[in-house]
Amino acid sequence: MSASHDTASAGMRMTLPIWRQKNAESEGAFETYRLADISPDMSFLEMLDVLNEHLVSEKKEPVAFDHDCREGICGQCSLVINGKPHGPDALTTTCQLHMRRFKDGDTLYIEPFRAGAFPILKDLMVDRSAFDRIITAGGYVTVRTGAAPDANAVPVQQDHAEMAMDAAACIGCGACVASCPNAAAMLFV
Repeated sequence: MSASHDTASAGMRMTLPIWRQKNAESEGAFETYRLADISPDMSFLEMLDVLNEHLVSEKKEPVAFDHDCREGICGQCSLVINGKPHGPDALTTTCQLHMRRFKDGDTLYIEPFRAGAFPILKDLMVDRSAFDRIITAGGYVTVRTGAAPDANAVPVQQDHAEMAMDAAACIGCGACVASCPNAAAMLFV
């Protein structure tokens, strides 16, 4: 079941089949929207903002999606674009993905993360609370330790340094779980 909604203007043209679901209990379906006023310099979330402006001006329900910092560090923009969590670029969150990455006339399927760990709340919004509890369980401790030692004065094995950098690069978005065929949440921890 798909509806088609058209808007016309200058800029890149995109066809956007977007997952719409009223709430967690209802059945969802893709609805297709067409935009013709997309700047290549927009982020993916800005493009969704433009779509929502059109929908609101037509007195229609905007598409619900999560976002927070829009700086690529919070992990809230958990969307699947054409089957890939956060879209086609590795190590790039949805908010940092720009429309210039796509071609004029492309069709972009947009849906929420699909994993048992991420129950759908509405449209593209998922319940991330289970992951938030895992992060919170990591705890926080403050201890007076004096001045930090010079970084080069503490020898660290290369493999340990690499693992620490990998862990530090994780923003806790859960894309690893959403991209796993088994939706294994153990990847997250």
